[in-house]
Amino acid sequence: MKKLNSAVIGISLLILSSCGLFNKENKGQGFNLFTIEQDREFGAQVAAEIDGNPAEYPLLDSAQNPEVYKMMYRVRDKILNSGQVTNKDNFQWRLRIIDNDSTLNAFCTPGGYIYVYTGIFKFLDNESQFAGVMGHEIAHADKRHSTRQMTKMFGVQVLLDILAGNRDMLKQVTGAIIGLKNSRKHETEADQYSVEYLCPTDYDAAGGGGFFQKIEEMGGDRQPEFLSTHPNPSDRIEHFNSAKVTLGCTGSNNNVTEYKRIVGKL
Repeated sequence: MKKLNSAVIGISLLILSSCGLFNKENKGQGFNLFTIEQDREFGAQVAAEIDGNPAEYPLLDSAQNPEVYKMMYRVRDKILNSGQVTNKDNFQWRLRIIDNDSTLNAFCTPGGYIYVYTGIFKFLDNESQFAGVMGHEIAHADKRHSTRQMTKMFGVQVLLDILAGNRDMLKQVTGAIIGLKNSRKHETEADQYSVEYLCPTDYDAAGGGGFFQKIEEMGGDRQPEFLSTHPNPSDRIEHFNSAKVTLGCTGSNNNVTEYKRIVGKL
């Protein structure tokens, strides 16, 4: 029995070492059995599912909406070039707009495929607020929140199945990622990194807090349903503002007029 336990421990340590737990690529990002390459693979699979489902995810073509996409690229690149994004060069950071005015949301898959609903564009007041939201979504991918949650949900055996070439299991994990809700801890972490990403830029680093300020003004009955599992909006506003002060961020560019002109084209 002791030999069996030793063998199991040895194999487990080998798996953990090769798949990220003791790996430099996982440093400071929490317990994660999956590798950076697997984040990229999962992200590409999820993106293919979304891109192939126009009924649920009607995507706007960049060629037909050049100014909006140009603004998105500018905001994204400022964040990626802030020097704060760990996986800047590892992930895709591809941008897509979903044509749905009734949804106040954005999300980012593993590997950096970013989707923004037209509803949130029209809900926000300025470019700093949008940059704050984008910084938050980039943080979810950069800090590998999805595969950290998948580690807790599925564990070592599922990873072994995927490494062994089990495509059904890969599809199962991909499906779980599409419907995954971030934990309160990961939402708070993404808020913090949104401020850290924006701090070296000319944007108001607490811009993401503007989204939650507007949410609070809506009143509880009108707030998006997904916020019911998230930290309290008022606490998040305070977090954005206090993090900005703590980090000594001085940016103040909101670009209100230009933002409203561009979003008016949607």
